[in-house]
Amino acid sequence: MRTSVIRRTLAVAGALALAGGCTAQAVEGGGPPSAASSTAASPSPGKASPASPSPSAPADDAKPSASPTPTPAKVLYSPGDKGAKVRELQARLRQVAWLFDGPTGTYGASTTAAVKGFQGKRGLPRTGTTDTVTWQRLVRMTHQPTRDELYAAGGRPAAKPDPRCMTGRVLCISKTSRTLSWMVDGKRLLTTDVRFGSQYTPTREGLFHVDFKSRNHVSTIYHTPMPYAMFFSGGQAVHYSSDFAARGYAGASHGCVNVRDEAKIASLFAQVRTGDKVVVYW
Repeated sequence: MRTSVIRRTLAVAGALALAGGCTAQAVEGGGPPSAASSTAASPSPGKASPASPSPSAPADDAKPSASPTPTPAKVLYSPGDKGAKVRELQARLRQVAWLFDGPTGTYGASTTAAVKGFQGKRGLPRTGTTDTVTWQRLVRMTHQPTRDELYAAGGRPAAKPDPRCMTGRVLCISKTSRTLSWMVDGKRLLTTDVRFGSQYTPTREGLFHVDFKSRNHVSTIYHTPMPYAMFFSGGQAVHYSSDFAARGYAGASHGCVNVRDEAKIASLFAQVRTGDKVVVYW
């Protein structure tokens, strides 16, 4: 009789424990669970119960998240590189007065020094290579270079030949690209940079012919040397210019077509004959 009463008492206690939200745990030896095994003990009067973590929350949810690792700067252009983007870099460096040469399209010593100076002025590592951080800073400070800025020192690709250049032996001279191409039967054999007269002494445009050649000519008007002169329109000639070689497009001729590459004009002079065509066009 006493045993059945004890069993009913234990059953009622178990039911009350489950209804109260306690966690039932297995007890070794079959004895009743101890008070210490309850996970929802009643709080002391006047004290708030600590909030239970969400079942779905990770165990380390309370730990501070790690700081993101900064993305390292990527090198875009470096010494020895060549191409259109290097030419743009050089043109932008010229806009902020860190480069005075070129643009040439070749990442050489002067470009490296200019990049180092630009970086040092702005507290960036003075590597001399153009990384993403350096490039973005430079772009923000400059504008998209114009074609004239990209080719301030020459080196433009030759323009499409005028139709009159496509037959015979022709000095094909484009004012648009500022180039002279030596063409024979429509084939371009040589191209070189040229400059023209100023607005007050413009180089005439049209179809002409070489009238005569003078290897060591000196201007009778300006008394200046005109080596490798090939006259095509009165006093206007194609000839080598030491001033063009020294100053580039900062100067102008008195109407002649100046060539700054002495080796190329010497080669032209040897090939061109009296009577060959000269075409000057836009």
